[in-house]
Amino acid sequence: MSKLSAQDKFLDLSDYGRPFGKWFANLLKNTRFTPIHVTLLFGISGLISIVCILQNQYLLAGFFIILKSAIDAADGELARLKNTPSYVGRYLDSVFDIVLNFMFLMTICYVSKTTIWFTLLAFIGIQLQGTLYNYYYVILRNKSVGGDTTSKIFEYKSPRALPGETQKSVDILFVIYTVVYGIFDKIIHALDKDAYKVKTFPNWFMTLLSIYGLGFQLLLIAIMLPMNLIEYIIPFFIVYTLFIFVIIAIRKTFFKD
Repeated sequence: MSKLSAQDKFLDLSDYGRPFGKWFANLLKNTRFTPIHVTLLFGISGLISIVCILQNQYLLAGFFIILKSAIDAADGELARLKNTPSYVGRYLDSVFDIVLNFMFLMTICYVSKTTIWFTLLAFIGIQLQGTLYNYYYVILRNKSVGGDTTSKIFEYKSPRALPGETQKSVDILFVIYTVVYGIFDKIIHALDKDAYKVKTFPNWFMTLLSIYGLGFQLLLIAIMLPMNLIEYIIPFFIVYTLFIFVIIAIRKTFFKD
């Protein structure tokens, strides 16, 4: 099942790992590997990149960061190939992402001259960027004919477990998910509370928005590290966050309900 209908598909700059993800998922299709195993694997790749940063092996760190993004694309692909959609998988994937994001930035803070306060500000900024991207993307997916509706625009209560997962696991991960993402969701919703009324977003707008997708954020870090720009990574993402207001202004001006 595709996440979007053919007419709503757009060039997603953050989804460069999709070809590898599809290849890897097809490789695992007839094995005992599950999407959860793949999620754990991208977590391992992220941890390896952190070790590389600590050892000043920035080129290797960049490689494993990009590999993490590529493997990250495979768990959802594998779930679709095996027809095993999962709320546990979706929440676990998202929790891993935010934990790794925090660890990436804190590691960069540790090996650079950046202060902890600027690092925390950059982390908040990165999460707001990703939340805006996910907010509009999920709206598009839910309104796209035949699109993926596993993700919801507003999540107020734990969903009913799907076949192959327990309700307890879904409930626990839902609570963790809402705790770590809830404040960012509320901030973005407050900034653009009427976005869900829009019938659709044009492809060019979604492509522009995709610079805030996690994959593109990590790609920027992976590029800046071997270029010896580690001192600029935290300040860059703080300034990069300001573009949120430009994107929301475009949405409110040109795409109304």
